[in-house]
Amino acid sequence: MSLNSTLFLPEDLDRALLIGRVWRTEPIDGPSVVVVRNGEAFDITHAVATTADLFDRDDAVHFARTVSGEALGSVGALIEGSFAPVSNRTPRLLAPCDVQALKACGVTFAVSLLERVIEEQAGGDPAKAAEVRDMIVELIGTDLADIKPGSESALKLKSELQRRGAWSQYMEVGIGPDAEVFSKSQPMSAVGLGADVGLSPASAWNNPEPEIVLAVNSSGRVVGATLGNDVNLRDIEGRSALLLGKAKDNNGSCAIGPFIRLFDDSFSIDTVRHASVSMRIDGNDGFTLEGVSHMKEISRDPLDLVSQTWGAHHQYPDGFMLFLGTMFSPIKDRDSAGGGFTHHLGDVVSISTPSLGSLVNTVRLSTEITPWTFGVRALYRNLAARGLLVN
Repeated sequence: MSLNSTLFLPEDLDRALLIGRVWRTEPIDGPSVVVVRNGEAFDITHAVATTADLFDRDDAVHFARTVSGEALGSVGALIEGSFAPVSNRTPRLLAPCDVQALKACGVTFAVSLLERVIEEQAGGDPAKAAEVRDMIVELIGTDLADIKPGSESALKLKSELQRRGAWSQYMEVGIGPDAEVFSKSQPMSAVGLGADVGLSPASAWNNPEPEIVLAVNSSGRVVGATLGNDVNLRDIEGRSALLLGKAKDNNGSCAIGPFIRLFDDSFSIDTVRHASVSMRIDGNDGFTLEGVSHMKEISRDPLDLVSQTWGAHHQYPDGFMLFLGTMFSPIKDRDSAGGGFTHHLGDVVSISTPSLGSLVNTVRLSTEITPWTFGVRALYRNLAARGLLVN
């Protein structure tokens, strides 16, 4: 894999205002908030201890553009450090969020909806998936993208599917009025660029889920966006939707990065609405798989998903990161005919879009990657020891 930093950064880097986090080893080991301006990185933790603090500022964009900081050099050096062995003790990128809640939306694309129904009908058995897929497509077709969730036509479709005995809990959140929003993982648990992502050893059928992730502050205002991998265990969720937590929340199962790009005159929610997210998997066995999700095909507007997450019914005082869902559900056979796709250990997953860059991670077992030990309390103890907590 080439470590040309331009492959990981927005194509218009000269205009992009990027916020990230870096693990520094001098003078005291710990995370720092950084801003990237014109390709140069600056540590601004002396002014904002967390990215959540930055995002809550009314003047976040102006502040990020003008605040003084300790120069860390080219952002390319941070990217290279993110792929270096931990023993090198070089500064490396972390997930660009910190104390925010990690939330995710499911079944927001028609293709994803069909695959969730297939998982459910197959009972988590990949060998049955092809047969079930043919049956479901024949029964309901693949034109669900034309159905607006919660609309009169959606309610009519629901009645018809119920009559045929084909209704599913996934259909309910796919075309019903209420979106599926779940807790993907815990604050401080996300991994960043270059890190290993984890699969539970209990899973034999799994896949990446490439998504755009919105950064939302404590007032419910979307301040920027980044890329994410909502690693999914298809067999475990397929056995029962009540196992969603086990299927979604494991060590290293949530990757976010490389940076959060703040909304400004050159990048907005409309950019997100029209983005295409590409994904590539490269296996040690020579297997490759590519796919693209077009955000214009999402069934619910991103801001609708935000309003279903935050509002009078639910607040997030530290803000939240919101995965918007994916239309990518890989069905290309890998190990056997009709067996579909599943990860092999060592797979390299690359998720990209021109306005945000690329997020790249390597697949390992969640039991064998670096344990998650640095949580919220550790963060604040570390910041206090470094004299970086400000009122």
